[in-house]
Amino acid sequence: MRRAMGQFLRIDVAPHAVSVQRVNRWRNAAPQTLAEQAITPSGEHPFDAIANALRALLGEVQADGWPVSFVLADELTRMWRVTPPPGAARMADIEAAAGFRFQSLYGEPAAAWQICADWDATRPFFAAAMPRVLLAALSAVAQDCKLSIVAVEPRFVSAWNRCRGGVKKGAWFGLVHDNLLTLAATEADGKGLRAIRPLPIPHGADHYWLTQTLQREALLLELEAPSLLQVSGSAPAAWTKAVTNASHIPCTALQGSAA
Repeated sequence: MRRAMGQFLRIDVAPHAVSVQRVNRWRNAAPQTLAEQAITPSGEHPFDAIANALRALLGEVQADGWPVSFVLADELTRMWRVTPPPGAARMADIEAAAGFRFQSLYGEPAAAWQICADWDATRPFFAAAMPRVLLAALSAVAQDCKLSIVAVEPRFVSAWNRCRGGVKKGAWFGLVHDNLLTLAATEADGKGLRAIRPLPIPHGADHYWLTQTLQREALLLELEAPSLLQVSGSAPAAWTKAVTNASHIPCTALQGSAA
């Protein structure tokens, strides 16, 4: 498969399916799906099933030599908020704080997970963890298929990094994927995230449900409700219609934000 300037592969990895997409970083166009395959989950060796499916797909598209970005479904990763310890001055201090918080939340040591974050010793920040075994499997696939890995990110992190520049002050961000709304409440200054919450979208969820959900989350976080929700992904059509009820919170789709 020939590659034009600016093109790369984005490989979406989930427990139940994988897909290979062609993306052009210089054009504001939706990714083109080249191949996809469902996976029968394996309780004993789930990452082997993912690796085998990827090898089969990449063999079909003949992608030798392409740069690739892996996007991992959020159910394969973990994200949490870290508060730096008082007086933290070294990278080791905040790394330890992230590890301790991980163990407190998930009941296991962080040794089997690769942790990345916007490290900050002065204010709370979010960290994400990806299983080392999965990362090793993806690295082996890339090596076997002669691909160059440029990024491996959780789906939410990938979407936030693409869209954050377009999120308005006072707005919250949402990622819609697989009947799940991953809701990100932003800080009052618009420069960071206050909380990330995955919320199942019930069948028939309309604008009333969305507004009630946003207001409830704001109360729980002791924040003002957002003036706007900006979403990436395939949001229900009812959410992005013009608001006719003054009590509803508007919702718009971010341009060029296909999940």
